[in-house]
Amino acid sequence: MKKYVLDFLRRGFIACGFGPIVLAIFYLILKQQAGVEALTVEEVCLGIFSLSGLAFIAGGMNIVYQIERLPLMVAILIHGGSLYVCYLITYLLNGWLERGLAPILVFTFIFIAGYIAIWVIIYFTTKRKTEKLNTILKQKQKAFE
Repeated sequence: MKKYVLDFLRRGFIACGFGPIVLAIFYLILKQQAGVEALTVEEVCLGIFSLSGLAFIAGGMNIVYQIERLPLMVAILIHGGSLYVCYLITYLLNGWLERGLAPILVFTFIFIAGYIAIWVIIYFTTKRKTEKLNTILKQKQKAFE
């Protein structure tokens, strides 16, 4: 268990450095799309701290796939559920998402669609690489016969 906690912390600290970069991109998008011209010191600090924390958790949460006792679907549900809750809290805390049922449902739909799309890409990429490796192994095995 200690190994997993240390790996979570290591991955989290590596990823949390990207939080402020993502925040800067987010603020640039807000300026272009919503006409936001000025932010208070509190808004900037809250954004930096919350996005750094979100990046820390998102980076560290990948450790669930290393825990061999967890079935893949359980790991996906833990990972996806944790990320969903963290993103939702971050967006609500920073005022990037309006409080209310309709905005949260739209956010939920977009999050689930994006999460599934990423997993479909990962699945097909891994499947293609596995098939390629199996073909190479079969060729090498035939060469030794």
